[in-house]
Amino acid sequence: MMRIDCSAILFDLDGVLVDSTAYIEQQWRDWAISKGLDPAPFLQFCHGRRAVETIRLAAPQLDPEAEVAAFRQPAVDEVTLPAIPGARELLAVLPEGRWGVVTSGARRFALARLAAAGLPEPQVLVSAEDVREGKPSPEGYLRAAQLLATPPGSCLVIEDAPPGIEAARAAGATVVALISTHPAASLARAHRVVTSLADVHLVSAPDNGRSLSFELGPAPLISA
Repeated sequence: MMRIDCSAILFDLDGVLVDSTAYIEQQWRDWAISKGLDPAPFLQFCHGRRAVETIRLAAPQLDPEAEVAAFRQPAVDEVTLPAIPGARELLAVLPEGRWGVVTSGARRFALARLAAAGLPEPQVLVSAEDVREGKPSPEGYLRAAQLLATPPGSCLVIEDAPPGIEAARAAGATVVALISTHPAASLARAHRVVTSLADVHLVSAPDNGRSLSFELGPAPLISA
């Protein structure tokens, strides 16, 4: 068991709270094929990054801002994706105002995916529109920590992709990675890798709500 003490916990969305990995990959595959492009580079870069950064890396010959502006915008309720195992249970026990979400996706889709998966809306949600630079820049995590009035170094971040891990580490946070999108070998920069969000347990949350303790493992040792 590993115990982590922090003041707040920040989650990536896709692959961490919502099981959207296969859906995202299919969206990029279809888009690349519609453009007459090889999907492989897009699938290599898409997880954990904003769309503009994925296009910039996978197809530098394109204008990423123009391509993103031309994306077909599906209705927010077009796709219903399930919650990651353990997400609903963990969010239910977190003190109000001590957690947030930092996503590379658009705000309206993030809110729709959370609602469709039966997950609560966070008080703090930093989305693609809220930053100048997406992951692996630390900007999103630094902004979320600021909104929670918490030093970045006192935050625990849950991620599933290398760009997000690098962003969180650059912000000074402690990073736990889930093996939901990438193999463990790709997540070595995280401070700890776990199989499931169900392995992240809140074991202590004092009444003042300014200190949280988590244990990583198959079952909690201490009752919250």
